[in-house]
Amino acid sequence: MTADLAAGEGSTSMGGHERGRVLSGCPEPLSQHYDAGLLDLDGVVYLGATPIRGAADALASAARTGMRLAFVTNNASRTPNAIAAQLCAMGLRVTASDIVTSAQAAAHMLADRLPAGAPVLVVGGMGLRLAVRERGLRPVSVVAERPLAVAQGYAPDISYGILAEAALAIDAGALYVASNVDATLPTPRGRQPGNGSLVQLVVTATGKRPLVAGKPEPPLHAESVERVGATRPLVVGDRLDTDIEGAFRVGADSLLVLSGVTSAADLLFVPSAHQPTYLARDVSGLNVSHPEVKRSGQSFSCGGWTVSLAADRAGSLEITGSGAEMDGLRALCAATWSCGEVGRSSGESSGSGESSGSAGSAGSAGSRQVSRNAAEAALERIVSTT
Repeated sequence: MTADLAAGEGSTSMGGHERGRVLSGCPEPLSQHYDAGLLDLDGVVYLGATPIRGAADALASAARTGMRLAFVTNNASRTPNAIAAQLCAMGLRVTASDIVTSAQAAAHMLADRLPAGAPVLVVGGMGLRLAVRERGLRPVSVVAERPLAVAQGYAPDISYGILAEAALAIDAGALYVASNVDATLPTPRGRQPGNGSLVQLVVTATGKRPLVAGKPEPPLHAESVERVGATRPLVVGDRLDTDIEGAFRVGADSLLVLSGVTSAADLLFVPSAHQPTYLARDVSGLNVSHPEVKRSGQSFSCGGWTVSLAADRAGSLEITGSGAEMDGLRALCAATWSCGEVGRSSGESSGSGESSGSAGSAGSAGSRQVSRNAAEAALERIVSTT
């Protein structure tokens, strides 16, 4: 949904990430290697109102090493003060200035395009209304106010009536800006519809696609980097299509954590734009070194694991060794990503890949493709052994 909805603005290169190079090793803890961590919230620090176990202690430890932390969220419904209060209740030392929201990035985009005091029809919660007002614009709720723009963000109580007002305003020529287009929200009960699902309703009704402020589009990342004064930021998130793709678009390194919506199995079937630089089970991965995946021919090794592209059986993998589950996952991802996209079934490939020559690169292993069944069987072997 993200790629379909984003009208998009140009990206700029930031940080030391080399395009196409993923699953890098780092001999020192990431919190010492990068000067700032740009952290997603839902699925990384908490799930809804429930803190993720160990996250607060891990982040406090990272901060003690000197890593500056900014909490960057695509959720536009809440104010920075409300989010900071929740984080403080978890034991973190945070102020509202440490919170960067897609609502703030959307309001910034609007202020750059509209005259001061312009009416903006706001579809969303208090976080978006406040951000629009703080940028010198006037939030309104009905098309009779003749809004020059529509700003749409998530709120749990959005009604049909306000969506209808937004559609009418857009049809009348109002600029359309969405805080983000995440299709779902992670919650303790499972995935629930996010702002992208509601944006799609308006897009269907009007035929107009919004400018998008939030991840993976560059505006929110740029606002976050400016806020903390980062020169070497690390993006930390749980979503491939927002956090990791957003980092990829601006050339920043990224850490994917498996505490939110992305599972280990999800990682095996991703395009290069969704391949993170590092993998960890949760944000405690900020405070440890990360082993390098080493390649020898068609074999990929990490820790005690080696995953090889089988020479005699199309689409197959050979896996040997034992050790930490995350090391096995790193080796497996390096092997499958080296072939481009993974096949949809045993012995079936899924199109052309991209070329590169080193482990952890989105690249080619000749014309070999890995089947989905083979990759899932290898993952099951890794999980069952550890």
